[in-house]
Amino acid sequence: MTVPGTSMMEDARSAAQGRKKTSTIAGKPGNPLSANPAFQQYQSAVQLLQQGKYDKAVAAFEKLPPSAPPEILERSRMYIATCKRQMEQSRLAFQTPEERYDYAISQLNQGYYEEAREQFNGVIGDDPQADYAYYGLAVLDSITGRPQECLDNLARAIELNPKNRLQARSDNDFQSMVDDPRFTELLYPEVP
Repeated sequence: MTVPGTSMMEDARSAAQGRKKTSTIAGKPGNPLSANPAFQQYQSAVQLLQQGKYDKAVAAFEKLPPSAPPEILERSRMYIATCKRQMEQSRLAFQTPEERYDYAISQLNQGYYEEAREQFNGVIGDDPQADYAYYGLAVLDSITGRPQECLDNLARAIELNPKNRLQARSDNDFQSMVDDPRFTELLYPEVP
């Protein structure tokens, strides 16, 4: 359940980035919810999250009693997921661009599109000739409905490695692009 005037994802992003945001669950001062011990536990956990103490925040969120108000329990589940993702990111250390690419693909497959995009761009930043990273971005752009970016990244991947043209012809991840004549022209330039 979302509380009017705020989105849970905005709250999670704000908390994960350490920005203070007044919780809208308790609402106005004097709300009986603010005196609830579960809410006080929840607030402590959010503070830990804002301070970047993700492991302690997870433990605090998990200690909330099942009898806590549903709004608190729902947000707590979201914050736990946010904390776990932040902890995972802080442990990431890639030895090669290929390892980073593999991680980007795993994020793409799990639906973490912005994280995947960030990692693909990181590979390209480390190695501007990484055709496979441009190909990965093209797939991501196709999946997320960004046709022009898909075409641009796929064209760059093909320019760096012409074998990517053959791979793209049979790649089901480009389903959203098959009716675009620019896509067909990119994959079959020899057809008049």
